[in-house]
Amino acid sequence: MSGSVNGSHAVRIRATATTENSQYQRIVALVREASESKAPVVRLADRFAVPFTAVSLAIAGAAWLLSGDPVRFAEVLVLATPCPLLIAAPVAFLGGMSRSARSGIIVKGGATLQQLARARSIAFDKTGTLTYGRPRLVSVHPEPPFTADEVLQLAASAEQYSSHVLAAAVQTAALDRGLALRPALSASEVATNGVQALIGGRTVLVGKHRFVAAAVTGTVTTPASGRLMVYVGIDGRFAGTLALSDTPRDNARATLDRLAALGLEAPVMLTGDGRISAETTAAALGISTVHAELLPEDKVRLVAALPQRPVIMVGDGVNDAPVLAAADVGIAMGARGSTAAGESADAVIVTDDISKVADAVDIGRRTMRVALGSIWLGISLSVGLMLTAAFGFIPAVAGALTQELVDLAAILNALRALGAGRSAAPAPAVPPEPRTVREVRA
Repeated sequence: MSGSVNGSHAVRIRATATTENSQYQRIVALVREASESKAPVVRLADRFAVPFTAVSLAIAGAAWLLSGDPVRFAEVLVLATPCPLLIAAPVAFLGGMSRSARSGIIVKGGATLQQLARARSIAFDKTGTLTYGRPRLVSVHPEPPFTADEVLQLAASAEQYSSHVLAAAVQTAALDRGLALRPALSASEVATNGVQALIGGRTVLVGKHRFVAAAVTGTVTTPASGRLMVYVGIDGRFAGTLALSDTPRDNARATLDRLAALGLEAPVMLTGDGRISAETTAAALGISTVHAELLPEDKVRLVAALPQRPVIMVGDGVNDAPVLAAADVGIAMGARGSTAAGESADAVIVTDDISKVADAVDIGRRTMRVALGSIWLGISLSVGLMLTAAFGFIPAVAGALTQELVDLAAILNALRALGAGRSAAPAPAVPPEPRTVREVRA
């Protein structure tokens, strides 16, 4: 794994591959490619600029033509203020970003709020996003001649060299049973798959089904428990499975219902976890579309294939960084998530509360309504005053002063984005939790 730090001992290292071949560099490359492929968001003001200019010139030209007085042309154009286009929308978006920050959501730009307001579909990671990401061991299923304690002890000893969230759960379970963790002569983690270690002269593999199945003899079986399964291989033989449970968040179902009420399509689950575990969690949350056992590039491909655009992706792990960058809006669960996910996302939820996803969409839509309302307010006032000036009722000097009032009205209206609005529903407060070592494998 890239980024390892040696301690106090001297080591001799033999390089077997270049950095370009590491899993970390593949994730970095995926993030870069996804970011470059995203289409730029057209600024809201740009949509109105040409039509407003054309209407203003048409009114001014008609006033000149019908009155025969070129001064009338100038009097009309003095009131054709573009400030509601240039100022109102940015003020509204800044207000929306401030409102998001107060709610525990860091939005990285006005374009993100614009995309949140237009979003039509959403996809979620599973572990640490829809679930709490704090799994616990439920049962051990050894394969003869291995015993349950033997499988758990060797698996936990190997998991000392993994940074995956499941590794901590396996170690904790072994220690709770009074099983001592043994040191490894050598160990290596295969990102997104598992860990391999040489412990007491025995080669131990711990990780995903396909990772263990590719290196052991015999059939790698999966107990029909609907749990999150960790597979163990010892000395080239399938040794058994560890069944873990990761509880869905208490407010996950309510959040999904709220997103549906906001008009988003049925959510999609994209996870690197096993299919049985993913489908069990999805069924508990009412999610009908599930894609399991995915690599980072698989998530990017599936998000790109979603028909309803723009699409939101919510995740928290290192392996979610590419898909967060590829989605139209990437939202990272930043309280306990990885730095890579937060850096590649368009918005970061700084509290461990998934209901903030619905808050972000709600704030984005309110901000967009306020921005559009401010623009239309400014345009309507300007057009009304231009028509009045076309008949000679507003001199140029008075028009110059009046158009400042139009700008002020548009700006004051845009500042309403700072407020919660009538549609915002208060979410239960969830206290932030201390950061933990996050997932690498899935």
